[in-house]
Amino acid sequence: MSTPHEIEMDLRWSDQDAQGHVNNAKIVTLAEEARIRFLAFLESRRQGSGGGGSVVVARQEIDYHAQTRYAPSITLQVSVLRIGTKSYTLRQQGIQDGRPVFTVDSILVWLDASGASRALTEGERAELEVWSS
Repeated sequence: MSTPHEIEMDLRWSDQDAQGHVNNAKIVTLAEEARIRFLAFLESRRQGSGGGGSVVVARQEIDYHAQTRYAPSITLQVSVLRIGTKSYTLRQQGIQDGRPVFTVDSILVWLDASGASRALTEGERAELEVWSS
């Protein structure tokens, strides 16, 4: 099992609700930002082995394990759960005080220039395998 990619993210005052917890809808935004940072990190490491186009979220599932409290920052761990032919699943897990507070699993699909789904390239698959859990 590989070590997840860790991203330290600042929490904003507007992320919290009246009880001082991070609002459940903001978890989606945190996961999105972690996913974008992770994909940008992968792109910076890839050397022309990508197939071009864009990536979209096809499905997203969230499990809330504990209350995410407002704090200066939160750690998001990103790993790859599954690699298919045209899609893959990223896991974005929020960690506070050394324990998971939420898990977001996102199925991502690559689209070509026409908007149709396309197969992952061997280079993309190889890079995702590095982060596979």
